[in-house]
Amino acid sequence: MDIATIVLVDMTLREGRIRRAAKLCGRPPSSVSAAVRRFEQAISVPLLRRDGAMLMPTLEARTRISEIALAAETAMLLAGGESSGADAVPPVRLAALDRFVKIARTGSIRSVARTLGLGQPQLTRQMADLERHLSRRLFERAHSGVICTEAALAAIPLAEKLLQSWGRLTRASDDRFRRDATTWRLGAVMPLGPESEIARMLAALTAAWHAAHPRQHLFISSTTADELVTGLKSRRFDAVLLDVADYPSEFDGRLVSQTPLALAGPAAKLSAMGDLAQLLCSSPIAVPSVKSGLRREATRFLEDTLSESERRRITLVEVDSIPVIINLVTHHGYLSVLPESSLARVHRPPAMIQLAPAYKQSLTLVWPRRALWAQVGEALFRMMTAAAARS
Repeated sequence: MDIATIVLVDMTLREGRIRRAAKLCGRPPSSVSAAVRRFEQAISVPLLRRDGAMLMPTLEARTRISEIALAAETAMLLAGGESSGADAVPPVRLAALDRFVKIARTGSIRSVARTLGLGQPQLTRQMADLERHLSRRLFERAHSGVICTEAALAAIPLAEKLLQSWGRLTRASDDRFRRDATTWRLGAVMPLGPESEIARMLAALTAAWHAAHPRQHLFISSTTADELVTGLKSRRFDAVLLDVADYPSEFDGRLVSQTPLALAGPAAKLSAMGDLAQLLCSSPIAVPSVKSGLRREATRFLEDTLSESERRRITLVEVDSIPVIINLVTHHGYLSVLPESSLARVHRPPAMIQLAPAYKQSLTLVWPRRALWAQVGEALFRMMTAAAARS
């Protein structure tokens, strides 16, 4: 890691835009993007998520923002004092600063080189590069080794402060890694509610997993199908439960269950239904975002049922929360396409019309194509199908 990268990352977190941060730092946007990736890899934490045109800090990044800002501020002071701008910070590596502090404390390049297992000429060249990057003389030769210049004495506390800050950032990530090493992370589509098929299945899975693997934790997190696939590719999840039958060919998976879908709505509207197309065009339809598999099935039903001109007349309201959608259907006169069995378990369920068998919610467990993940995936699949059979 180098101090320029730390400053670029801090600026990106502050501005929320790669291009804006790049302009302020006088760097190409590609360099800023690369700096963010390097930093994320170094601390094993995703820093940013996209929210429209903005980049927002992840929840894990928020806990580290103040430490990153402190490190960036110290790096800029080290690079040139309070007047130093972000564009003036050189790519000085933290390893070089650590060696500089060791040499300053011992007064001997030879002694530090021997301790680190390096050649003295190599360490001497590294200190010369450091002096060039910082545009100041750090050491003067003496009979017994080296002595620090006034500039070096001023740089030592800043270098130590920066190294301590980086140590806290990496320690937090090391702690997280140790926790993750004993945890399997399952991503799942969002349940309709506490009595839904997905919620009941995941609860039974959690209980069965912890009974069978008391030392191996199972962490479950819910989001949309597209984000689950992205998380599986980035190794944020070890396996995911998708609400689609198909999945990227780079993964393995098993179909867990399929549930018929129903058109849900106010009883008065559905009982008086004459023309289905007229009903769909006259009432707002609440649907999840296009990132969900359920939305794809709802879209397919609407495309099969309505003509192109009729589809232009419908009103779709996107809500990425199934409980909110059910509330809209139950209390506000909306229609929606939802799994029939899950709706039936809702307290005071809305009226429903079962759709054709072609329209169904498929739950598929997917995992990476590697032996260890396959073993865990198959174990999860067996537990989930057992839970589905009991429900």
